[in-house]
Amino acid sequence: MLAFGAWGRKRTQNQADYLVAGRRLGPFLYMGTMAAVVLGGASTVGGVGLGYRMGLSGMWLVVAIGVGVLLLSLCFSGMISRLRIYTVSDMLALRYGPRATRASGIVMLLYTVALAVTSTGAYATVLHVLLGWDRWLCVLLGGAVVLVYSVVGGMWSITLADQAQFFIKTIGIFFLMLPIVLSQAGGFAGVRERLGDEAFRLVGTAEHGADAGTILTWFLVYTLGLLIGQDIWQRVFTARSPRVATFGGAAAGVYCILYGAAGALIGMGAKAVLGDGIVARDDVYAEVANRLLPAGLGGFVLAAGIAAMMSTASGALIAAATVAKNDVVPLVTGRASLSESTAEGGSAEAHDEISGNRAWVLGLGLLVTAISALMALSSGGGDVVVACLTVAYDLLVGGLLVAIVGGFVWKRGTGAGATAAMIGGMLATVAAMAAYAVKLGSALDGILANEPIYWGLGVSLALYVIVSLLTPVTAEPIRAEWRARLSRSHSATR
Repeated sequence: MLAFGAWGRKRTQNQADYLVAGRRLGPFLYMGTMAAVVLGGASTVGGVGLGYRMGLSGMWLVVAIGVGVLLLSLCFSGMISRLRIYTVSDMLALRYGPRATRASGIVMLLYTVALAVTSTGAYATVLHVLLGWDRWLCVLLGGAVVLVYSVVGGMWSITLADQAQFFIKTIGIFFLMLPIVLSQAGGFAGVRERLGDEAFRLVGTAEHGADAGTILTWFLVYTLGLLIGQDIWQRVFTARSPRVATFGGAAAGVYCILYGAAGALIGMGAKAVLGDGIVARDDVYAEVANRLLPAGLGGFVLAAGIAAMMSTASGALIAAATVAKNDVVPLVTGRASLSESTAEGGSAEAHDEISGNRAWVLGLGLLVTAISALMALSSGGGDVVVACLTVAYDLLVGGLLVAIVGGFVWKRGTGAGATAAMIGGMLATVAAMAAYAVKLGSALDGILANEPIYWGLGVSLALYVIVSLLTPVTAEPIRAEWRARLSRSHSATR
């Protein structure tokens, strides 16, 4: 990974190289980096654990992620690529006007930082199993590696590292864990004999597996969250053409769906062989590597888990730095955000911009590593991190989804409607969390409840439609620029 950082540095000549790999990725590199960034610890270690606990119905969380990548790629990525922007807030500014929705960057920054913290803590858990060190030391070790290659070469280094991580994950999951575990379990027939038919149900019950309500919530949060996450959009910006973004992304979505099914089957096979004595769901992955695979192959599988989490952590880190520099600082200082004409020509100013971006990645990386280390030292750190990530995801989807997707699909949507949808959706989500915390008698249960996101989306949609219809249409110069960006040819976006 460190070597990829040095290699990527040689290819980084300007700001576009550093933030979006020069918008030059072809189908193979794009597919690998997209699959790598979305398949992190929740999909790899967590996916195997869900299969262990819930059977085949546990695959739907990762499948929801794959469906999100498919929808983004087939419906929106071509348009996103043509816009030639750096952040989600840039899209909102183009569509509704520069002052309408800039505060969205604060929500996106909280989401990306929470995602980076969670991924850092996750790969530290695997390093803890592998090395036997204290968790906070494992955070510092893994965080240092991710920080160095992310800071040095930016998106080029991250993309090259993602390819290695994609290869390691593919070999580890599909060609080692899946066949070996199923073989030791006696194949599908052996798993069915030991676990029963209910383990193979696609939709479980409240007692056995993931029920319909849980599956629906997964799709609502993860599928819709992937449509608007800065870490995902920043990968779309790296495609060399809208066609690459569409078809390379679709291939990544299909890969994610197969990955989810494979993880669930591995978890089911592990339960058939090892029994149901593993208490912590996230320990199943490491137990399979240590107890069911030969020593060398087990080490490779643990490396696959670490690779999955590192790719998500590095993607979230550069996304957080981009949002902070492009959206949050201009909001606070009042200066202009990044423009597409700035720092893409290799000038002295371009190198100054690269240094500035490196400083942001370094600063936020140190912050993320410090938070993760403190969480590792705290006995309740895991619950706190999960709660923070849930709040970030719910605010992201409940507050921003309607304004972003509405901007693409409804011409009558206005800046006032988008602003009302964002504020109302976030407030409704927070209020619902508080209400369910009181109802359930626990703040954590209120945060983790399924219902707040439904309330947030409902209020956001209602406000977007009503306020947009009651306010004047967006000014013609803004609409003209939006139409011009979307109508660019493939060659014009390269």
